[in-house]
Amino acid sequence: MPSKARATLDEIDVKRVKEAALRRLKDIPATVSWRSSKLAQQNQERISLLEGLYWGKRCVLMANGPSLAKMDFEKIKNEYTIGLNRIYLLFDQLPFEPDFFVCVNELVLEQFSSEIAALKMLKFLNWNRRQFFDPADKNLGFVKLSMRLGDQFGSDLKKPISSGGTVTFVALQTAFYLGFKEVVIIGMDHNFVDKGTPNKVVERTSAEDQNHFHPNYFPKGSKWQLPDLRRSEVAYALAREAYEHDGRRIIDATEGGKCQVFEKIEFSAIFRS
Repeated sequence: MPSKARATLDEIDVKRVKEAALRRLKDIPATVSWRSSKLAQQNQERISLLEGLYWGKRCVLMANGPSLAKMDFEKIKNEYTIGLNRIYLLFDQLPFEPDFFVCVNELVLEQFSSEIAALKMLKFLNWNRRQFFDPADKNLGFVKLSMRLGDQFGSDLKKPISSGGTVTFVALQTAFYLGFKEVVIIGMDHNFVDKGTPNKVVERTSAEDQNHFHPNYFPKGSKWQLPDLRRSEVAYALAREAYEHDGRRIIDATEGGKCQVFEKIEFSAIFRS
């Protein structure tokens, strides 16, 4: 299992500490509204109806690494699927649309809100960017991200959950809440061409995005955050522990994926023609 350290000393500076403190201050109104607003109550009721609804079933979690574009999607067209962030850029190659959609990254929700709002599947989005979406959308549910310093695996979406520094961790918590017994991950390359300080917001300057399955995933001029692979590994370990403790299973079937936390099985060994 990976080290529990989330950051090395050379990654921590005064600016990052200040930014972390500022994020928590800005989140106070979202926390208050999550506990007391009418919209929050309606959201709680909607989310409650989904708890355990897919108990004992299997789903495929479609992460957004470059390897995703190489998969044989025909083999999973009859599986329950969860898509992340800008998965819809792949819809012209899919023989299906994912059953569920998860996106909590604030920059993605802000920059591509109209595209995400148009999606028809059940969506789980970040509560603190709810203003970009129509609360009357019956296929929309919000999750609240916790501002605690240490990540924890949450089994109840009606309560704040940790991001683990990656939407994949949020999706694993979502799948757990929905009741899925087995989650097969594809497209989780866990390897990025761009390097730098984790969580730092940068503007894309290259013409093509080499970090994701589509060259226009984060187009030139858009903003994105450099990944925190160490933190995500710690979060993944928490997810594996929670699933196995409950008699469930997470399988990593990513082609050439670098993550070493989950049990690895060849995609073709799971899904045959």
